[in-house]
Amino acid sequence: MSSEFLLLYMILGGIAGVLAGLLGIGGGLIIVPVLVFAFAAQQFAQGLLMHLAIATSLATVVFTAVSSALAHHRRGSVSWPVVLRLAPGIVVGALLAGWVARFLSSEVLRIMFGVFACAAALNMAWERGPVGQRDLPGAVGLMAAGGVIGAISTLVGIGGGTMTVPFLAHCRLEMRSAVGSSAACGFPIAVAGALALSVAGWDVPQLPPWSTGYVYWPAACVVALASIFAAPLGVRLAHTLPVRTLRRAFAVLLVMVGMKLMLSI
Repeated sequence: MSSEFLLLYMILGGIAGVLAGLLGIGGGLIIVPVLVFAFAAQQFAQGLLMHLAIATSLATVVFTAVSSALAHHRRGSVSWPVVLRLAPGIVVGALLAGWVARFLSSEVLRIMFGVFACAAALNMAWERGPVGQRDLPGAVGLMAAGGVIGAISTLVGIGGGTMTVPFLAHCRLEMRSAVGSSAACGFPIAVAGALALSVAGWDVPQLPPWSTGYVYWPAACVVALASIFAAPLGVRLAHTLPVRTLRRAFAVLLVMVGMKLMLSI
């Protein structure tokens, strides 16, 4: 792999980290589409582009989720009982989705990501704060919710925050705890999803060198390291920049990227 692509992955990780800290969004919404275009430029097999981008994005979340969860834990904002009840469903959903992904074409995965990105962008632009309307469900309900979150997150290559935070806030969990608990949930999502996609792609032909199944490690490691170091800068910028305006601008960009992925590469 050329130094140009290593530099691209480093820049991508830095941007993802800054935006995560600045706008409070998961890096996967940024990482996946850029990786698709980067992998296409590297002439990876056309039919594997989305599988590689999604799995590699999840591998980066493994590292960034640990850093984020520890930071929230130190501030006492992780509701561990809720996380532990969500986790079994998350793992099962992520593992099943990883297995299913092998049988989905890259085109289908592109459309799924594009639709999800547009939906996430509309929610971001609307900025209607989730109003708690019910209490947290019991263990079975949380496990089922975790299964849905884990499955969708794995199929689009994200840490699940765009779903977990609204769900927990809707269930009357205080927003700070909802965000911290969502960060902690990103770890089992990423581990189970990346592992499932690694196994699912184990014997697939035409994988690039330095891959474990669908996870392309050169990109995963560089993006993750740059993202971890850049995130604190985003947090600092959040106190000085017009975050609401930036969120809406990013929402517009996200819709454009989602539409681009749905239509063509």
